[in-house]
Amino acid sequence: MCASKTRNLPADLENVRQQFERWRQTRPGVSSHIPRPLWTAAVKAAGKFGVNRTARALRLNYYSLKKQIGSATTDRAKRTAVQCHPSAKHARSLPAFLELTPPTSIGPCECTLEWEDAAGAKMRVHLTGIAAPDLAALSRSFWNPAP
Repeated sequence: MCASKTRNLPADLENVRQQFERWRQTRPGVSSHIPRPLWTAAVKAAGKFGVNRTARALRLNYYSLKKQIGSATTDRAKRTAVQCHPSAKHARSLPAFLELTPPTSIGPCECTLEWEDAAGAKMRVHLTGIAAPDLAALSRSFWNPAP
């Protein structure tokens, strides 16, 4: 990377870039794998500065960096699950989706619903302090009136 481009890098990203350059100069072979600590630093930098900017600054393949970010996220989720639930068997049975239901008693509420069709017909419903009716049925009655 030319000197003019490295001057614009934030200090943290420049530090990681220098680590990568030192490794590239001392690595045993052209096809040697990037060490885990360098990937960890790259993933952390990507979280702070963005994947594209980090990949360009560190001269990494964008998609390889994205893959490492995905692996790091998965590993972190697994560690968290195991920390929360020491049993590895239990950690695998955690739900992938959790539905949060609204509270049963919301208190008084108020809303106004308005519909208007292409012919200019309008319907306005003002609800105050009561549970909302079946809005789908109400809409159908407006859009498809009985003959």
